Amino acid sequence: YTTTGTSGATTIDLHSGTNFSTAMSGTVTYTFSNSAASGKVSAFTLKVTNDGSAITWPASVDWAAATAPTLSASPLVDYFVFTTNDGGTTWYGFTAGQAMA
Repeated sequence: YTTTGTSGATTIDLHSGTNFSTAMSGTVTYTFSNSAASGKVSAFTLKVTNDGSAITWPASVDWAAATAPTLSASPLVDYFVFTTNDGGTTWYGFTAGQAMA
């Protein structure tokens, strides 16, 4: 997997891989880049170890019921899955697991 930045502006670059991990040390603002062209699927997983901070997700993420999940308490781990088939215009976000030790 590929480790990401731990705070501030953090880019998930799909040219780097499809499995990412963030050990938060402050608020994180994600950007997703380099998805496949429209008509092809891009997907990735993101493991987040929270330190009690917040995440700002890209506006292009569509969560169930239009509501981003609440992060688990520090130091627990949350897993998320993201997929797009329109070149990254819309990313569908799914919670794969939360409060994992």
